[in-house]
Amino acid sequence: MLKGLIFDIKKFAVHDGPGIRTTVFMKGCPLRCAWCHNPESWKREPEILYYGQRCIGCEKCFEVCPSGALRIEDGKRVYDRDRCRHCYKCVEVCYAEATVKCGREVTAQDVMAEVEKDRPFYEHSGGGMTVSGGEPMMQEAFVFALLKRAKEAGVHTALDTSGYVRWEVLERFLKVTDLFLYDLKLVDEARHRIYTGVSNRGILDNLKKLSGAGASVWIRMPIVPGYTDGEADVEAAGRFLSSLDGDRIRVQLLPYHRLAESKYERLE
Repeated sequence: MLKGLIFDIKKFAVHDGPGIRTTVFMKGCPLRCAWCHNPESWKREPEILYYGQRCIGCEKCFEVCPSGALRIEDGKRVYDRDRCRHCYKCVEVCYAEATVKCGREVTAQDVMAEVEKDRPFYEHSGGGMTVSGGEPMMQEAFVFALLKRAKEAGVHTALDTSGYVRWEVLERFLKVTDLFLYDLKLVDEARHRIYTGVSNRGILDNLKKLSGAGASVWIRMPIVPGYTDGEADVEAAGRFLSSLDGDRIRVQLLPYHRLAESKYERLE
């Protein structure tokens, strides 16, 4: 049975499309945005997060680790990710939930069982289900199956994507996606490479094709001080956006926040 790897299902999401929504966060992303607020989404595999403030110092995790990935150095806990065998024995014995596993496999049926619980909220608010990440297109087969199932069930579907995918793949999703939440980081290719690690040529081309195909698209632009808010960046974005066809386009400016700082600490 087809399964997908997720790292969270967020209920009552109000910033991921219209109305009250359930947002499914897929694991895996090809971009490395300098300002990313979901760094736990990058790897296409489960991993361990450490919440230091929860630790009670019982040292059970050190006792059960078979590879020596966990140890004490100079009185501090050290986690060597290169030596970790991903057996998750440390997670099993951590009663304080200081060490947790990030990432779990689910079926589309599993996800829809959660989504259906909040159907009254969707119907009252005009909400639905959003698939986000990470980059959902890294698990395109599963995400397509999930969106198809939701749409057939009468649930409004939204796909949050960077657009870093072949057009042939993205085009398939037109039939199962009611709304595309399309991330537009930077228009200048050189700066895009510097701050995300990839070219944006395909991203911009896909957005042109998507809007030209008549899709409903909310273009979401993160305004990150020192990275995306320069005068040249804003002017380039304005010129590009004004060149798009289609009458179902909306532009959203996303303010930068620092809430993800603790997430990076959990991955150290």
